[in-house]
Amino acid sequence: MSMRFGIVIVPRSGPEWVRDTRAAEHQGYHTILLPDTLHTPSPLPCLAAAAAATTAIRLRPNVLAAPFRNVAGTVREVAALQLLSSGRFELGIGVGRPDAAAETEKLGRPWGTAAERRTLLIETVAAVRASVEPPPPVVIAASGPKMLAAAATVADRIMLAAGPEATEQNLADMVRIARDHTDRDIRFTRQLVGIGDQLPYWTANRFGHTPAGLRAAGAVGLLPSDPADAIEILEFHRDKYAIDELLVPAELSPAFAPILDHFR
Repeated sequence: MSMRFGIVIVPRSGPEWVRDTRAAEHQGYHTILLPDTLHTPSPLPCLAAAAAATTAIRLRPNVLAAPFRNVAGTVREVAALQLLSSGRFELGIGVGRPDAAAETEKLGRPWGTAAERRTLLIETVAAVRASVEPPPPVVIAASGPKMLAAAATVADRIMLAAGPEATEQNLADMVRIARDHTDRDIRFTRQLVGIGDQLPYWTANRFGHTPAGLRAAGAVGLLPSDPADAIEILEFHRDKYAIDELLVPAELSPAFAPILDHFR
């Protein structure tokens, strides 16, 4: 079983975005990703620009918040991305971060109950698959038991939306819940939290985490600084849990380069 890697980039300017997306493709990343929040650029037009600047790398929001858009609007935008990227778009989608309710309100959209948001997500996925050619792979972000169960029924891949302090047991439990609700050979994605003593700015400054604190908590997303040790961990999780995709914050890509080179 192979491993693949995505890089999460937030655009700062048009020229910088073109440079960064082309660099990611050259470095061997499988996918370019960016978040869907009101304090970062809208992901769909950014991915359209990335499609024009690259030739092979895949393009995925990480992840579209389903409550931000109605179903028909999402279908229209996904169809445009598939056209402009020659079929390289992947639909990363979720029910919205816990703090996304206020952002949804600013967009004039209903937040809804957790059950309503899950229903909206399932309806959106079904509509995209029915209307977009070729249908994009669907990656659903999930963390709680109900969302994991719902994702397992429709997703091509599940992004394990675990917090920075999540342990290996937390990941194992999430994988088990998903597998209990499908007989398909579903694959999983997780996000890199840090490498050695390096954390992304957001993790360290917004959430106040430290490498020492994460190590003390047994955070599985914090890889050791030694590439050989990190590679061993990734291969173990791939073989045991089918976690065969890792998302790398752009800030950590220099430190991650020796690991990426190993799997190229």
